[in-house]
Amino acid sequence: MLTLKSLAGFLALVLCCATQAIAQAPASPQPGDVVFQTDFDSPQQQAAWSKADYAQWVAGDKDSTSLHITVAPGSEDGSAMIRMPLDLKPYRGCQLTFECLAKAENVSKPKEAYLGVKFMLHYKSPEAGLRWQQQNNLHGTFDWKTVKFNTTIEADAQDGEIDLGLQGSSGQVWFDQVKVTVYKSAPPARPAPPLNPPPAFKGHKLARLRGVMSPNSFSDEDMRVLGKEWNANVIRWQITRNWGRPGTDRDLPEYDRWIASELDDLDKALAAAQRYGLKVVIDMHSPPGGRYENNDVAIFHEPLYQDHFVDLWRKIARRYQGNPAVWGYDLVNEPVQHDPSPEGVSDYLGTQVRAAKAIREIDAEIPIFIEASEWDSAAGFKWLQPVDVPNVIYQVHMYVPGEFTHQGVHNKVTGIAYPGKIGDKQWDKKALREVLAPVREFQQAYNVHIYVGEFSAIRWAPGATEYLSDCIDLFEEYGWDWSYHAYREWDGWSVEHSSDPNDHQPTAKPTARKQLLLKWFAKNQKPN
Repeated sequence: MLTLKSLAGFLALVLCCATQAIAQAPASPQPGDVVFQTDFDSPQQQAAWSKADYAQWVAGDKDSTSLHITVAPGSEDGSAMIRMPLDLKPYRGCQLTFECLAKAENVSKPKEAYLGVKFMLHYKSPEAGLRWQQQNNLHGTFDWKTVKFNTTIEADAQDGEIDLGLQGSSGQVWFDQVKVTVYKSAPPARPAPPLNPPPAFKGHKLARLRGVMSPNSFSDEDMRVLGKEWNANVIRWQITRNWGRPGTDRDLPEYDRWIASELDDLDKALAAAQRYGLKVVIDMHSPPGGRYENNDVAIFHEPLYQDHFVDLWRKIARRYQGNPAVWGYDLVNEPVQHDPSPEGVSDYLGTQVRAAKAIREIDAEIPIFIEASEWDSAAGFKWLQPVDVPNVIYQVHMYVPGEFTHQGVHNKVTGIAYPGKIGDKQWDKKALREVLAPVREFQQAYNVHIYVGEFSAIRWAPGATEYLSDCIDLFEEYGWDWSYHAYREWDGWSVEHSSDPNDHQPTAKPTARKQLLLKWFAKNQKPN
């Protein structure tokens, strides 16, 4: 017999399930759809999370109930997190936004940036391995604030869960209002490649452009060695400063004074490039407004900086119109956009289109480089669409797997070898081909030219030469132009330095990495 008590229990169970997974996923998830949302005031919601002695439900922000986790000093080495299952299958291929409110008190600084306060998505991907996504560098004492991150869900994602707590730190942390929404739908299917397409626009008549990223300042001797002794025929000239420092480049008068000095340096570089047989990509590494703490570029969010950015490209186009050393204009380096642009403000791709069309008002022919989202990664090409601007080249950067290419840079783990098992995946040339597949598919579907603006492996990475060789083999197979990162910039990327991270002097004997580049540069033709 169905009693009132049993009916109440049944309704409570239904409410719990509805709270955990707000609604069944739509057949085609759309931006803004709610994937998951907590109601910590609900006893049924609280019961759905895993249990632990260090986790309590307490009065939180704005009279709501919050999760409170405490780790005593001296117990920092452990993991104090509770978990909630999250079904990711309906959202495979989508980009999701995870956000919550968090407050911390005396959370000790952990040994690694990914430790400390943990608001994290964890899941398994048979192809890509275990995945952990979160916002890093959360520790210390702070009042209620939004913690947020975006992530792309792998096509084979399974066993998803949301984790809340502390790891590798002591202290107290509170969580409330966890919410997951769709940021981008799964990428659209590409059209079939055209039959017998004409040659794609390259902006040059050479078989291939092969070269390097530039130093941070001009030296005629550097240019001479690169063009005459190494036989490179392209250099991507970076206009850069304050890399990785949020909140910089926001004083526009000061920024303009800096840009003026950079363009004076570029004038010298272009003259030298003409002497030594180099084509130059003018790369805007540091746009006005800089980046936010989450690495979003300010020009995708603030009209003041976006308008200034477009005007800056007008000035550059006027200054260098007809200069024979210029291959083209690289509008913005490594776009990142986690949050949608405000109404009336162009997003990462629309901003580039605005600048490109401003250049086209002045110069109808000069090649323009468009970069993909997600740091101009190959993965960003999954969502990239062709732009309605003539004489465009699409650029990609290649630093995958990052655990190998950046070992000892963004973390302290070194000794990661290529080819070999990295994490749960075997990394070799076949795996690199799979990484670059979205770029190749884009190239073939739209008959466009691809330029690899950056690729590298830190010089002390075991197997760095093999990694670079496999990358270049693929670039050459696909007909892509490329430039190695970097030449006489920071010695961590230098092919003129040994694999010893403590040796900061160029070696007398050419390294295997340098010999690899010179082997390919020897094939170069020089521009007229």
